[in-house]
Amino acid sequence: MAVSPSAALEELQQPHSLKLLAIAETLSPKDLPQSAQKRNSAVSDDSEQNGDTHPAALEADLMHYKELFSKLRFSYVEQSTKEKFLRSITDNPPQLVEAAENEQKEKDVLKLKADLRERKLEVAETIKQLEQKGRELALRYESIQLRTSQLETLPTEIANLETTIERLEQEQAPPSNNPELALPLPETRQLLQKREAELTALNAELAKLQAALPNRNRELEKVERELKPLETQKRGVVAAAKEAQRRKEEGGGLGDDLEERGRWLSVSEKALTEMLQIDGS
Repeated sequence: MAVSPSAALEELQQPHSLKLLAIAETLSPKDLPQSAQKRNSAVSDDSEQNGDTHPAALEADLMHYKELFSKLRFSYVEQSTKEKFLRSITDNPPQLVEAAENEQKEKDVLKLKADLRERKLEVAETIKQLEQKGRELALRYESIQLRTSQLETLPTEIANLETTIERLEQEQAPPSNNPELALPLPETRQLLQKREAELTALNAELAKLQAALPNRNRELEKVERELKPLETQKRGVVAAAKEAQRRKEEGGGLGDDLEERGRWLSVSEKALTEMLQIDGS
């Protein structure tokens, strides 16, 4: 189903909730100490000035939260240790820890620290991949925003083009009776290619004939030079034949010899003419 440009543009212009912004909202430190709230308030104000989506603002928030969580972890470990120590010495009877238990606890702690280091490496790699993906998504988002702003001008441009097309159709000359002038663009291109091929062939043939024209002129001049003696001989033979015909009519015996000679000359002339491919006149 085809979607109109206006509908597609309207869909792009609809606000979309970004997961990154939703995560940022869940990290809002409402219950933090006053100093942490002040620091977070300053960072949030700076982020709001930069649109809450600028990579620099997000990176500043991330560094702030890392420092904050590190301090909170240290405070939690300290308070938890104090609480356990005080509970152990205030219990009745007090909880005494043997050296073997301390050694086992130390081994467990070392094992947990090794597991924690592996988890930290995995988290660091995951964060690195997320940062790379975040940069790619930021670039794609900016590209989409730019294209969306460009698409906003397309309906007006399309309307202007349609108006121009209608005006040109009205201003164009009346249709011709030649069907070749009313062909669509693909058929017109095919016809043009065909005509160009025919023109190229005709130009090649014309060039060939022009190249052969000097030789033909020389052959024609040679034939004309050879024809002049034959024409002179022909006129003499015709005159002799007429004279023989006259004498024959008068009853002279010399007329038979001249008539026979005239026939021989006529045959000779015909043979020479056929050899030279020239029509005798």
